[in-house]
Amino acid sequence: MRTFGIFFMLLFITFSINSQEFKFEKETIDYGKIAKEANGERIFVFTNIGDAPLIIKNIQSSCGCTVPKKPEKPIMPGEKGEIKVVYNTKITGGFSKQIIITSNAKKDRKVLKIKGFVTDGISLEKEKSLLSDDN
Repeated sequence: MRTFGIFFMLLFITFSINSQEFKFEKETIDYGKIAKEANGERIFVFTNIGDAPLIIKNIQSSCGCTVPKKPEKPIMPGEKGEIKVVYNTKITGGFSKQIIITSNAKKDRKVLKIKGFVTDGISLEKEKSLLSDDN
């Protein structure tokens, strides 16, 4: 019986310590069809819906073609935070990548996704640049 009580006490302590939680506006960003060399930066926005500071410890992507950037400071309860992701749009074709977040939240791992298709055409930014060079 004593072991049973100790187990529930440890369980309670674990849940009260890990009361950080975050909710993303979107867990998947669909780039749709984008031109080669277009701006590959996108932002995942989240809110700390817990009652303690949220610390993003690490972020990894499923390949080197996707570079995520984590917030450097803790996100306080009720505050919004951002995770920037840059996909290398020099690589043409379809893509579907994962971003794995490690934090101090109740669920310490969270997976976000990006997907889309990079076409072989000229990007709008490059086209504007070419047009401005003609003037």
